[in-house]
This record gives sequence, C-alpha cells and structure tokens, in this order.
Amino acid sequence: MFSTGTLIGLLLLSTCSALYEDQIKKFDWRAVNVGALKQVHIDLNNFQPRLLVSTEEQVVASLCPKTGALVWRQVLEKKPRGDIKLLQVSGFSDDSSDTAAAPVGTTLGFDMLTVQGHAPALVRGWNSNIGTIEWEWSIFPLNTERAEDAVWFYSNSVLYHVVPAWQSHLEVTAYFATSGHSTGSTSKIMAAWISPESCTLAGTYFVCISEGKQLISLDLVAKSTQVIRTTLEEQQQQVVGQPKALLGLNGVVIVNGKLVSVNKDQAICNGLQGSSFAVGSFNYRKVLAYANLNDKNLAINAVYLDNCSPVPELQQSLELPTHFGIPSLKNFDCKLKRNGDGKSCVFLFSTNTESIVAIQQGRIRWSREEALANVIASEFMDLPLADSEGTLENEMKGKAVDSTSFERDIASAFLRRITTQAVQIRSLFLHVIGLGPPPSDTQRAGLVRDSFGLHKMLVLLTKSGKIFGVDNISGKHHWQLFLPNVQSFDNAEEMRLIVQRSSKHFPLQPLCTIVAKDAKTGNGVLYRFNPITGEAFEGGQLQLDYKIKQLSLLPETEQDFVKAILILDSSNKVHVQPKHAEPLANGIYLYTADVKTAELEGYFVKYAGGQLSCTHIWNVRLGGHSSEQQIIGVAGKNPIEHVHSQGRVLGDRSVLYKYINPNLVAFVTQSPDATHKSILNLYLIDVVSGSVIFSMTHRKVRAPLHIVHSENWLAYSYFNEKVRRTEITTIELYEGKTQANSSVFSSLQAPPMPLVERQSYIIPTIVEALRETITERGITNKHVLIGTASGAIIEMPWHLLDPRRPIASSTQGREEGAIPYIPELPLPTENHINYNQTIARLRNIYTAPSGLESTCLVVASGLDLFVTRVAPSKTFDLLKEDFDYILISIVLVALTSGSLIVKHLASRKLLKQAWK
Repeated sequence: MFSTGTLIGLLLLSTCSALYEDQIKKFDWRAVNVGALKQVHIDLNNFQPRLLVSTEEQVVASLCPKTGALVWRQVLEKKPRGDIKLLQVSGFSDDSSDTAAAPVGTTLGFDMLTVQGHAPALVRGWNSNIGTIEWEWSIFPLNTERAEDAVWFYSNSVLYHVVPAWQSHLEVTAYFATSGHSTGSTSKIMAAWISPESCTLAGTYFVCISEGKQLISLDLVAKSTQVIRTTLEEQQQQVVGQPKALLGLNGVVIVNGKLVSVNKDQAICNGLQGSSFAVGSFNYRKVLAYANLNDKNLAINAVYLDNCSPVPELQQSLELPTHFGIPSLKNFDCKLKRNGDGKSCVFLFSTNTESIVAIQQGRIRWSREEALANVIASEFMDLPLADSEGTLENEMKGKAVDSTSFERDIASAFLRRITTQAVQIRSLFLHVIGLGPPPSDTQRAGLVRDSFGLHKMLVLLTKSGKIFGVDNISGKHHWQLFLPNVQSFDNAEEMRLIVQRSSKHFPLQPLCTIVAKDAKTGNGVLYRFNPITGEAFEGGQLQLDYKIKQLSLLPETEQDFVKAILILDSSNKVHVQPKHAEPLANGIYLYTADVKTAELEGYFVKYAGGQLSCTHIWNVRLGGHSSEQQIIGVAGKNPIEHVHSQGRVLGDRSVLYKYINPNLVAFVTQSPDATHKSILNLYLIDVVSGSVIFSMTHRKVRAPLHIVHSENWLAYSYFNEKVRRTEITTIELYEGKTQANSSVFSSLQAPPMPLVERQSYIIPTIVEALRETITERGITNKHVLIGTASGAIIEMPWHLLDPRRPIASSTQGREEGAIPYIPELPLPTENHINYNQTIARLRNIYTAPSGLESTCLVVASGLDLFVTRVAPSKTFDLLKEDFDYILISIVLVALTSGSLIVKHLASRKLLKQAWK
C-alpha cells in the first residue's frame, strides 16, 4: 500500500516542468539593479563589512564593499507608499544617540530602521545581515495632503515626525522607535516663513533660507523652541533653492559649496569649498571629507573637525571618465590594511548619471551602472561584417553597380572574382606568418556578425541621458555615453532613440541619433553616434533653435543610405536633418496628439521651389463636450513589420482578407463618469485622412492600460472595477472575402469600413507590459509577450487570444483550427520565458528580429534588465542541440556507398544482358 505522502508526490510529479540544467542562462542573462542612491551607510570595521543603501527606486539593499556585488535586496512598495523617508542604521556613528542595538535576549532595538510613505507611514526594523523585516508599525495622519511633505529624524531612541503646514507652522510628534507609542502630545511650532522651496531638515534643526541673506532655523528637540537667525557671507547670499543638509553633523547645511552651522554647539571649518561633503572617522577622530571636480580631475581632501588640520593620508585625485557625469560624495570609511601599514579608505560617490562609484587609493575600485534601472528606449543593431564577408559584400555591390553598364560580361565578373580570392589568399598568408594587419577594435572585442544574426549590439537609452552599448550575448558593456543637460519632452513623451542607418550598408558605418529636449532652453537636441563603437558622428551633438513637436523618419537617401528625420516644430514649421534629404519629405503626412485635451491634428508636408511647407488638413477632438477625456495610450504599428499572409482561410476554404492599414493608430482615452466611475474609449484612426475607422467604449474600467498593435489586430489590457480583475480585449479587422487592392493601400481611397471581430478574456494576474514578437519576414506565428507584476514574462500564443474563437465547438471552427472560447486565459509555467529570473518593477518589453526567421530577440526592462530569445513556431530553421550528427553521417555514407555499389552492379547486369 502506498502512503498518503507518496501518493501526493506521484500526483504532483506530472505537474512539474523545468528547464534542463545546461540550458539555464545559455541564451539569456539578467542584470540586477538597485537604482540611484538616496542614502548610504558603509562600515568596513564590522565583523562583516557592510554597505547599506536606500535608493530612489524604493529599494533597500546591501552591497559588498569590496566588489559592489549585491548581497541582498528588498524591493518595497511603489511610490508614494514605498517612498523611503529615512534610513537609520545602528552603530555607524560615534554618537551614542544613534545606537539602538537590541539587548541580548530581547527583541527591542533595531539593526536598521526605515521609514517609508506618508498615508500610512510604515516604520520597519530590519536585520541588515540577511535583509529580513523583524518588526513593523504604522501611523495614519489626519491630514494626508500635508503629510506628503513630512520628514523624519531619529535621536536618542525616539523617532520624530515633522509635518509642515507651509507658511504657517510645524507639527512635531515623537514616537518610541521600536514600539510606535507616542511619547506625548503633538507640539505645534509657529513658523510663518517656511516654504517647500527654501527649507530642509538638518539633523534636529529645521532650516530655511530667508530672502537669500540669512538662515532661519528651529531646534525641534529643544525644551523651549527659539528662532535662530544666521547671517550668510556675501558670497553665499542670493542662493537659489534649498540648502543641503550635511549628514553626520547636527545643524550643519551646505550653501553655495560652503558649510554653515546653525547649531552653536557644532563647530565647523570655515573656508572649505567643495561640491560635496561627507563626515566619517579616521584615527578615532571625526573627519570631514570634501570633493571637487575640475574638468576631468576629481580631487578628494579631508580635515579633522576638532582643529581643521588637513589629513594628508586621505588626500587623493584621479581622472574620472566623462560618462560618469558629476559626482557627489555620499560617505566613506577607513580600515587598517592587511600588512598593518596605515589605513585604506573607500569613498562612495553617486553621480547625476545614476552611477555608484567606489574610489580607493586614487583609483576606481568598482562601479555600478544604476541608470539601467530606468531604460526608456532600446535597439538591436547588427554587428559589422568580418573582413572576408566585407570583401564579398563589395564584390556583390560592384555587380549591382555594373548591372546597368556595358561591362557586365563574364570576363569582368571572372576577373573580379579572381582578384578578390587573390586578396583573400594574400591576407591569409600574411596572417599566418604574423605580418597581417592588426585586428580592428571591434574585431578584438569579438563584435563580428555571426551566421544567424543572433549576436547583436544592444543600444540602451536611459532616463538620465546615459547611453549604453551592451553585448546581447554576454551582457558586457562595450561603451557608455552621457548627454548632459537633456531631458524628455512634454506631453509625457520620452527621449527617442532612432536608427538612421543600419549595418547592412558596408563599408558605411551604422548611425543612430538621440532626439531630446535641452533642459535649459527647451529647444531640440540631436546627438548622432556610431552604435557599434559609441563614437560621435560629425561632431556628435547638434543644438536646434526650435522646439520639437513631432518627428518622423523619411525613406533612405540614395547618396549615403541615411534615413533623414522630419521634424515639426512648435510653430508648425517642418525641418529635415540632414538637409540634403529635404526632397524626400514631399508628400509626407504627420499627426500630433495632445494627451491632456485629447485633440488630434493632421498635417501634409510639401516640398516645392526648394522650400518645405506644412498644411493643416484635419482635426479630431476626442475630449468630449466637457473635455474630460484624456489620452492614456497611443499605439501604432512597428515600422519594420512584414505581413506574410494577406488573409485567413475559413472552414469553407474561402479567404477572409485582413484589413492591413499601415496608417492606422489606436488611441485610448479615459474620463471620469458619475454613473460608471470611469469610462475607457478606444478609437482606431487613420492618421493620414483623419477618419475614425472604429470606436468602442468600456464602462467601469480604468488604467493601468497596456496596448499592442500589429498587422490587422490589437490587444489591450485594463482593470475591470465592476468585477475587480484584469481583462484583455482583442480586436481583429478584416476587409471581407474580397480585397479592394492587393498591392497598394491608400488611405485617401480606402476600402469600405472593415469587419470587426472582438472578444475579451480574463487574465489572473496584473499586466505591466505587452509586446508582440516580430521576425525578419513575418512567416513565424505571432505571440504576445505579457509582463506581469510578479516579474514574469508570459509567452501567449495568438490562437488563445483570437477573437474568432467560437463559443461552442463547431465543424467550421475545427476546420479553421480555432479553439473553443474559454474566458480564463491559462498561464502555464512552461510559457514563462524568464523561468526563475524574476524582473523587479517590469515596465517595458522590446522585441527585434534576428537573422533566423524562427527566432525573435527580447529585452525586458524595469528595475532589472533581462535579455533572451524566443521561437514562437519553434526553431524550424535550425537543427536541435541534441541532433545526432554521427548517426546522420553514417546513414549518408551508407546511402552513398550503397548507391555507388548498386550503380556498379546495375551496369554489369545491363552489360551481361547486352551480350546475350
């Protein structure tokens, strides 16, 4: 008899699915990030050296001080609930008031404490060694709007909650840090001069700048609160913005690069000038370190706080690479060297490119590129050809050029081939004897195109303006660029990464362009670079003298194969970069969309007499009579998409032709409603003619909305408030059983309104991203990649989302291969393309075709970065890994030998028969 446990184990055995061990991370990799630094604590003298950080991405983590590797990470709730207000670590300061270690045998005290959110505010105690929560308590403020600007500080085992009422007063409440019990009533301190633009918390002091000439501060823990006024020096006056608090010194702020103390008990060293400061200890004395960046040289200096004498052991300088941007000193710590010869100090910097840099002994010990936690655009670039392939490409290009001339004869082709092979033999001989040309930088780095087009350069654009060139196979960073003083556009539009020339035009180099907005003037900025090497192209950055309203890519020029950028400025004038491609802009249509007013406008571009002109041709208002609707989603089709099949074969063997309109764009608007709470409207609009092809309304649904648009279908997800679940609606458009024009589609002479098939499905998870797979020729089946809130990426076949799934099983449905309709979508574990490689805060999924028709390249970005490949129709054009080459070789040899023997025997038989 089987036991109950054995029976359960046998039943569960059939439900398990997994990858083979040798397949894990073979075709994919993941980069784990924490985000831009907010607060940092480093301790090198502990039994277990630790580096504890909190970040702008609502992450608490521990890093290895030696290598920067991640020890543990806890991703907290999203903003505003997860916004970290305070990170307090016990035992990092010489001040006993900052120590809150728990007595032996008790659960009081804390190792690390965090305060996050405001309504409610969560106070948590952590075990900093393993990253687990040991206790938690919360408070809910009476006024949630004012509590959003609240600040916290810790002193003598008491946690203080400071809620400002701007231009009026401060409300201060004290709590026991570990229990959450209030120590007394809330004190109200009148302060009519406080404002969010000019005030900060410096230790226990609330400090404000008044008219740029003096500091007005309040000691929030004093028995009798008094207003403290501190006059600024002349060079510190007329300061703009908030003063910056110096952690580690109570009541000390940084104003215009100099220190000012509002605490009479805290002495400072006057005359120090630095871009950033940090307080630590060296030789059991408090030390103030400060850093300055002059051109590319980063200088670090330090003084003792008790007598302001310099610390020569800590003085160092180094050349900081420009891609790190402007550094800011966050913290430092020192420990004895192994040989006992002095101390070694580690200085931690955060930069405006969201990098974390550790500097030790005048060199960069390690760095982390946390800008990758905010990727906003991605492109897969083909790698350059090898020398032999490049020579063959030139030969083929020469044939193409000569195809219209009189020299295209057999002799010239034969001579060209002999010359090419002679050059290849010469190069091989020189390489063997060691006299060949040295390999290029890209060849030395292994950046050479493979046979199947799977090895590519992954170009990533981040929110901070930093650009990365990453190997999609190994994950190695080959180059980095930083664009200072640029930002995203208005109207919720991010910076754009545009491919103007691919790697297919040998020997011309590929060309990419970043389109952004200047942070100071608001005008457009173009930065052109080589995506393989990261080198600037023709000077790199180009400052425009107008603001960018819309842009589009033009066809390739015959001169240099560059796709020019057509730009519509804020005054509705059009420009082309580069200018020699202006004639190609003739007859181009543009559209603009205002997300706030939900107003669409269409324009026609004309080139005549050497001048470009733009004409407004249509206008569509989707905002309704009260303009309450706002655009929350826009989805066009992928410009590199190929449609392989023009129609769909029905059960009666007739063809239902697809409505394939390349100018069709989906717009989704949302508006509040007194009856249905929220209404979602979908519009399919031809952006050339401005006609509304189809519209649909969803009641009692709301964002988050994610949409994907491809071929003749689209799918979008939303949250249904009526039944409290996430749903996905799919739509397919068909012309009918007759096709108006099988070769060219014209929006100005469009076919009749399409037939619309639609259906909704229930998905048992929260959707964070949607993207369709794409291949080189569009032959492979389309799958939809669904990113979930749990960090998984699900590969959903389109036949499960097909809106033509019949309600009941029928003969026609079976003939079409349609699955009977079931509302719930299955989420099998074998469809998770990232298996156990969870992607925290998944936001976007990008896809690109490879050289294999069966394979699609995928990169998913969020807090983490995940790169892989998928084969929706399996690898039909590639042999399997376990293919038996020995067996097939034996079979081929046997068949070849058998055919030769049979041929010989047959000839002998025929000869004998001939002599009879």
